[in-house]
Amino acid sequence: MPKMDHYLDAVPMTRGPKFHWFGYYDKFPWDATGRYLLSLEVDFMDRVPVPGDIAGIGMVDLQDGLQWIPLGQTEAFNWQQGTHLQWMPTAPDREIIYNHLAGDKYVSIIQDVHTGEKREIPMPIYAVSRDGKKAVSLNFSRVHSTRPGYGYNHLMHLAGPDVSDEDGVWIVDLQTGECRLIVTIEQVTQIAPKDNMKGARHWFNHMQFCTDDSRFLFLHRWKHGSETWETRLLTANPDGSDLYLVSDHEMISHFDWCGPDKILAWGRRFGIGDRYFLFTDQSDEIQIVGEDVFSCDGHCSYSPDGQWILTDTYPIGHKRTLILYRVQDNTRIDVGRFLSPPVPDNEFRCDLHPRWSRDGTKVCFDSVHSGQRQLYVMDVSDIVGA
Repeated sequence: MPKMDHYLDAVPMTRGPKFHWFGYYDKFPWDATGRYLLSLEVDFMDRVPVPGDIAGIGMVDLQDGLQWIPLGQTEAFNWQQGTHLQWMPTAPDREIIYNHLAGDKYVSIIQDVHTGEKREIPMPIYAVSRDGKKAVSLNFSRVHSTRPGYGYNHLMHLAGPDVSDEDGVWIVDLQTGECRLIVTIEQVTQIAPKDNMKGARHWFNHMQFCTDDSRFLFLHRWKHGSETWETRLLTANPDGSDLYLVSDHEMISHFDWCGPDKILAWGRRFGIGDRYFLFTDQSDEIQIVGEDVFSCDGHCSYSPDGQWILTDTYPIGHKRTLILYRVQDNTRIDVGRFLSPPVPDNEFRCDLHPRWSRDGTKVCFDSVHSGQRQLYVMDVSDIVGA
């Protein structure tokens, strides 16, 4: 089992007295020039957000003493995924997109970070296509009602019924603002239905476009009351057609696309157990990844060149491990282990959620090992370039 430790320096990019984080693991915090690093900023870290709380949106100038440059504010945020803040693929050197509460609805804002010019999109976004022309969205009130910490808690009257043909996945045109419901919750409950789906509350979560934008994936979850939810993974075309059930063995967690048709995901397969699996979309082909190397779930993503997998762990002995995995020879390299004290409410835990730089030489992550929630960068060029 090729496994080694090679701990690297984690350099803080943000500093107190306020607290900072970026959010999920599937986006680039760096702009296209590599000069600016996006982040959120709040003045608390030891409780869940409540209506009225505001997060500052800003960027760190990596070429000017880590200066904090404020850009805006939002009330539509959570600890796990932030506000889906990211650089727009159509203008990754100057435009960002993020979610926002506008009166009695959630929207998204496209903003030029240099001029301040803003444009409002009439729905929030969950995942932006790789070309930046469209996004998929869902009901963030419904998500919060089922999985607090991943949705927003301002407009809970919009959470909807347990099963709905008016709720699901929307496709959003980021150029025109047109929004259209393309996959409904009721529709998905009719695909290979299970007995325990009856009377359960259903919702969608965690979406991502494949590398050529020809397909996207999403998770379908359901549960009864406070019971543990069950999860399955589906894919579809951007217009909602050709729905395909990729995995239906009780549990699927974090994932990343590898090319247009391969999906790396931590999941369960009956007769095998919980592993990282490499699924082939619209087929029965499945491979185990790192069978003797990984023993727990993590936030996994491929390096820009596809040669490495970056992931992490949940706390083991109150420490989270940051991991690089070389696909070619099944080598795992632990590059850091960071203190993560237990918290009274799991909703405001601080996962590392590691993210690649655009050139694949650096890693950015959130951590509380210093006693504050801050943003860190680690240079991994010596390892990935070896």
